[in-house]
Amino acid sequence: MANTRSALKRIKIADKRAQHNRHVKSTVRSAVRGFHNALASNDNAEQQLRLAICRIDRAVSKGVLHRNAAARKKSRLTKQLNKMQAAQ
Repeated sequence: MANTRSALKRIKIADKRAQHNRHVKSTVRSAVRGFHNALASNDNAEQQLRLAICRIDRAVSKGVLHRNAAARKKSRLTKQLNKMQAAQ
């Protein structure tokens, strides 16, 4: 356990930031899951992709995701949509 007041404060701040980052990551995962569900049911997958990309970009702007990791995620999601549309 921390001994100084400043160390206690840093622990509190770290916990608060970790909780916020967890929330942002959860919204990204939920949006991606919604896209996959829409893709499986052929129901407004383009709209769900836009939502997922928006959430991913917001996570990057908050510093939760690295920009290259976000680009990779967006690329893979777009690739899946294009593959599904080409199959139809």
